[in-house]
Amino acid sequence: MSVSFASTTRCCARALRTTPRRPFAPQSTICPYQRRTPPSRRHESTSAAPTNPKIATIVDQISQLTLLETADLVSNLKSKLNIPDLPMGGFASGPAAAAAPPPPAEEEEAAPAAQEKTLFTLTLKSFDAAAKPKIIKEIKSMLGLSLVESKKFVEGAPKMMKEGVPKEEGEKIVETMKGLGGVVGMD
Repeated sequence: MSVSFASTTRCCARALRTTPRRPFAPQSTICPYQRRTPPSRRHESTSAAPTNPKIATIVDQISQLTLLETADLVSNLKSKLNIPDLPMGGFASGPAAAAAPPPPAEEEEAAPAAQEKTLFTLTLKSFDAAAKPKIIKEIKSMLGLSLVESKKFVEGAPKMMKEGVPKEEGEKIVETMKGLGGVVGMD
């Protein structure tokens, strides 16, 4: 004779309501129908891992700094550790930013000024009103933006599209946008 699922559920619910809850019951006495508490997560734990006392004092001192003092600390650490300033967010944080070369070394700065420029910044200057949907689609695929973001980007022209683009790739983008009805400048 089979028992329906609904009657089994009612029976278990009734049993859970009537039995006293024991928070620290041994594993063998836990009813299989009772809910088990999920394991504690690392970020929810109150006990801290043993740390170096020197690091703990530094963390305490940093946590007491004001916002301006923290900004000053970050700039000092960047200069002392030779960490370059990287752009935060925006359109330069896409795949093109990852391919950007490191800042030039001092030896390269001493090179003659007659050296040809190899990396360019692309700027969407204007576009044909009739070609606006095509331009939006191209910007969306090129920069990896959502449709709404790319629409706002195009409507806000003139705007910088990409920076640190090699000459060949920049010329391809300029030709593509020119074919769609947009005007892109390489600086």
